[in-house]
Amino acid sequence: MKQYMNENFKHFLHGGDYSPEQWINTPEVWDEDMRLMKLANCNEMSVGIFSWAKLEPAEGVYDFSFLDTILDKIYAAGGRVFLATPSGARPHWMADAHPEVLRVNERGERMHFGVRHNHCYTSPYYREKVAQINGKLSERYGSHPAVIGWHISNEYGGRCYCPLCQEAFRGWLKKKYDNNIDKLNFQWWTTFWSHTYNSFDQVEAPSPIGDTFSGLELDWKRFISDQTADFLRAEAAAVRKYSDLPVTTNFMFHYTGLNYNVLAKEIDFISWDSYPEWHHPGELSDAEMAAKHALTHDAFRALKKKPFFLMESAPSHVNWHDVNKLKRPGVHRLASLQAVAHGSDSVQYFQWRKSRGSNEKFHGAVVDHLGNENTRVFREVSALGQTLKDIEEVLGTVPNPRVALIMDVENKWALDLAQGFQKNEKKYSTTCQQFYNWFWRHAIDIDVIDAHRDLGGYDLVVAPMLYMTPRETIEILEKYVREGGTLIGGYMLGMVNENDLCYLGGFPGEELKEVFGVWNEEIDTLYPTERNAIQCNKCGDEFAVADYCERIHPAEGTEVMAVYRDDFYAGEPAVVKNRYGKGTTYYLATRDIGGEESFKARLLARVCGELGIKSNLASYTEGVTAHSRIDDENGIRYLFVENYTPKDAEVDMGVEAIDVETRERVSGKFTLPAYSVRIFRQMM
Repeated sequence: MKQYMNENFKHFLHGGDYSPEQWINTPEVWDEDMRLMKLANCNEMSVGIFSWAKLEPAEGVYDFSFLDTILDKIYAAGGRVFLATPSGARPHWMADAHPEVLRVNERGERMHFGVRHNHCYTSPYYREKVAQINGKLSERYGSHPAVIGWHISNEYGGRCYCPLCQEAFRGWLKKKYDNNIDKLNFQWWTTFWSHTYNSFDQVEAPSPIGDTFSGLELDWKRFISDQTADFLRAEAAAVRKYSDLPVTTNFMFHYTGLNYNVLAKEIDFISWDSYPEWHHPGELSDAEMAAKHALTHDAFRALKKKPFFLMESAPSHVNWHDVNKLKRPGVHRLASLQAVAHGSDSVQYFQWRKSRGSNEKFHGAVVDHLGNENTRVFREVSALGQTLKDIEEVLGTVPNPRVALIMDVENKWALDLAQGFQKNEKKYSTTCQQFYNWFWRHAIDIDVIDAHRDLGGYDLVVAPMLYMTPRETIEILEKYVREGGTLIGGYMLGMVNENDLCYLGGFPGEELKEVFGVWNEEIDTLYPTERNAIQCNKCGDEFAVADYCERIHPAEGTEVMAVYRDDFYAGEPAVVKNRYGKGTTYYLATRDIGGEESFKARLLARVCGELGIKSNLASYTEGVTAHSRIDDENGIRYLFVENYTPKDAEVDMGVEAIDVETRERVSGKFTLPAYSVRIFRQMM
């Protein structure tokens, strides 16, 4: 069944961050914006994100006049609004009168007024003021016909080390460890270096001038996520007091300062901000950049298994990359529809109109400083808006992957903190991306999930470098394989629990040894320039490996698929296959390198073939991929075929389909121009 953000507005949203308060003294600009929004085929604006100083110019003095006017204007022009709460940037008067709302840094220094999100989530006064302003916005506009949803704050992030937060952290620890300091000492292994705590009152947040070790660091990071989620929950509660409209907050690309799985529970749908760095010579190709952002699309969609929103993107360029390059013609449409292909029901921008001054005046926008519609960017935005109207039948559908990649932020925290292996860069994110890239290149839909998710419904799960495996995760993995799932794991698997406490009895920990049929005796960390190789037992082919080589001992009955070629462990197992219960596992004891000819690529192709997991395309073309959204109710599959190269590509879908925009019937084979995308309807 289709799922909609708002049942009363069943359209792809097309618009962006609108800051009319910047033009409050030139109301003729507001009228021009209404004209231009129609020309740009935009039907939605996010309003009020940084408006607190206008809405409450002095404590307790409110002025909603500009919002009254602008919401009426947008609605009269046929548009809708995500109304934002303004907590992302407090007004100056608040910091002057109540400096406790300002954050304290990790060295204990109170920050001055400035930037964004420089406020303490624990401060009772700040929470009270946020609840007040949010409540007033909800009471005044919760039933306004223009408003279709709430944009809670903006890009939550950061942390505060003030006395209030320190005390809240201690309270959080007391709850986690049942108010038993001995439990904390055991899980943090504080007998090391004589760090034993006698009471919770002695615990302080990790800092460069105090204590820091992995158990403390991990719990501090979890506390920050929980404290931010609690603040988000309070913000949402204030607007829900007078409004039943859905709420969201915009997440950020590859941001690991928060566990978004925790924050996702407090909102009704996921939205995020995507800013790929296109056309970067010497770095990632455009196809590789697309795959990198595709992974994040899939991760955010999988948080709730329903359509998400692309809340911010750049219609041309940004102002904060080292080099702020323009998108080449066609790339804006391609990147925007990539989000739609992965499950987005919106394309929104930062920003609608370029600021005249301050930090983001040169950030790309739909309306340039020129101020009219006569620009390439405006024309491309308008054309995309028409496309979104043409494909509205896709709205509310979602992909239905049979494959999942486990990419867990807390596992990354633990690996980054681990004092061993390659100390400064374990390459966890890189490794996950490499596995993901194979599925992306071969046009296979995939979910990206954390290590606490139920795995039912997936035929194949890939779990690279799953170093941290809490008891819950071990049980999830064991059950999944026992009941018939196929699981690919490998080096560093199951070494520690959720507090970075090593499992005893050999790695991988507890039942995972039986699930994978291996015992990892030791791991050889290679220098960055070192290489080894593995040899396939059946075909005899050799494959280069790097970074890590575990010495593993297979259990009886486990099939050895490849062995090491070099070093004192030459001839020892490097890849094994094991049957456990009704399922199958594969353990890769080393990191193989290379692209389509790597051992990993061959293994994934073989496993997908055995499981009947098929590509969305009949043939492989470098830089071309395809992703599907499924309308189960009507038996329709929508296929987005995307070309991320500067050359035309020959594509074969394998079956006849109808172009959703042009209604053209395509036999299966066609030419896809450079930097373009076509959308097809196929009956399942």
